[in-house]
Amino acid sequence: MSSPTAQPRTVLIVSDHTGLTAETVARALLAHFPDQPLKYIQRSFVGTVAAAQGVAREVAALASRGERPLIFTTITDASVLRELDMAPAQVFDLLGPGLTRLEGELGVPASRRVGRHHDMHDQQSYLARMDALDFALATDDGLGDRQYGLADVILVGVSRAGKTPTSLFLALQHGIRASNYPLAEDDFERESLPIPLEAHRAKLHGLTIDPRRLHAIRTQRKPASRYASLEQCEHEVRRAERLFQRAGVPVRDTTSASVEEIAAGILAQVRRG
Repeated sequence: MSSPTAQPRTVLIVSDHTGLTAETVARALLAHFPDQPLKYIQRSFVGTVAAAQGVAREVAALASRGERPLIFTTITDASVLRELDMAPAQVFDLLGPGLTRLEGELGVPASRRVGRHHDMHDQQSYLARMDALDFALATDDGLGDRQYGLADVILVGVSRAGKTPTSLFLALQHGIRASNYPLAEDDFERESLPIPLEAHRAKLHGLTIDPRRLHAIRTQRKPASRYASLEQCEHEVRRAERLFQRAGVPVRDTTSASVEEIAAGILAQVRRG
């Protein structure tokens, strides 16, 4: 376990393309070391020996101050990777060992072209995700309710419960056409589903949140307002949860869940349905 005063360990995400894959894997691995302070540095489009040598010099400068950085990389060009391997750091080659094993298993050489894992070879999937993203933006925050019939899911909850980021994540990562509807005072007075949602019960997914967490989020947005007061937050969350229960809407708690976790739970429900 690291000391509370320990300096953050530098984590370099080095990729010959965007670095999204390397960062995702690195963060997933390092999440298992919650007490370790970390500082992430992204170095994308490192596709040449010269670029890799630049990263190696950066690592050497850190090492001269007593650091031993961690490097997570998805680079597959052997000459580029060799420059990183010679740097004074712990290098984690995220693709190489797996590709080598797959070559042996499948009996064919891997195509190690730069950025292959972000290729648009599956153009239909890419276009579907872009279409879903456009749909999520067009129907965000209760807009475009006439298009709810085209939605795959409709997220419902009080303001700042996590509806918009979850909708956008579902669209961009999974091609899910996700709308979201913010519950307001008029909806609570009805004590039944808002009229735009009544015909789409099977698509509804409720999001709830601890009122204290909601109070903290809203205070950052509108400090010292009735909207952000703990009393108002408690009132809205309580009424929303009662509405979900009466309408039989499945609910996910977003208080301490990441957008990835919320989306995964919703996807699991969609696939079971």
